[in-house]
Amino acid sequence: MIKINVLVGNKSWKKYIKSPESYLKNKVRNLNTKINSFKKRKLEFSLLLSENKKIKIFNNKFRKKNKVTNVLSFPSFEKKTLKKLLLNKKKNIYLGDIIISLEHVLKESKFNNPKEELNKLWIHGFLHLLGERHKSHSDFKTMKRLELKYLRSL
Repeated sequence: MIKINVLVGNKSWKKYIKSPESYLKNKVRNLNTKINSFKKRKLEFSLLLSENKKIKIFNNKFRKKNKVTNVLSFPSFEKKTLKKLLLNKKKNIYLGDIIISLEHVLKESKFNNPKEELNKLWIHGFLHLLGERHKSHSDFKTMKRLELKYLRSL
């Protein structure tokens, strides 16, 4: 089972999603029931719902990129290490942290619901916590396929 810890760093999120914590916990519950590989695992991650100002600070501090981005992921493990840990199904594994910018969600959701954009971003960040990358074309295709699979399960 996956457990999510939701931190609302910017109260403006609540204008667009009444209870972000409940909303996201419900989405993770759906993921838990529909993706078999998560049913026997004990995984946990945190999600900070933030804004451009904060995400720019984190992006500069940890990635040396002094600019705003939509989502940042901070995995606890490299992919090889995580695979070894996942073999032990009883072990609790803290996957890492994700930060999402409200302004980016609103900007990208011009044509769809902010909740849908939020789902895309946290799933994208979650896949990074699981060790997925999109540096090469084949990695990009794999990640897009997984994103679609997880989004359909929500």
